[in-house]
Amino acid sequence: MQPRLSFTQTLDDATRQLLEEGIDLHNVAASGQADFAPFAFLLHEGEELIGGIAGFMWGGWLQVQVLWVAPHARRGGHASTLLAAAEDYAAARGYGHATLETHNPTALAFYQRRGYAVFGALADYPPGGAKSFLRKTLGSA
Repeated sequence: MQPRLSFTQTLDDATRQLLEEGIDLHNVAASGQADFAPFAFLLHEGEELIGGIAGFMWGGWLQVQVLWVAPHARRGGHASTLLAAAEDYAAARGYGHATLETHNPTALAFYQRRGYAVFGALADYPPGGAKSFLRKTLGSA
């Protein structure tokens, strides 16, 4: 049977998970690094989710994929709390480095204040801006 190409602008959670697990399994097999471990820390006020950080640890690295704090809860130190929780969690498990990316100048300054260094940038993403790639050595390294 010939494969059929389809298009969607809304990817359901099950399909996204299937795609992500497929690439994760491939990367583990290709690299021989079997220590892949997703993580997430969530911050709540009562029943309301006001922030979170998520990503994975693999090959000695903590990869932060998303860090978010609700607009009404910003400037309260919550992003620092979330980032420190992820870094401490990874360092306690022997991971020596962290990496993340951002195109937000405010977030860039935030990460740099917390010891992250830019190792690359993609100019004009978005137009007039830049997407920065950052790294940090964690305390256990």
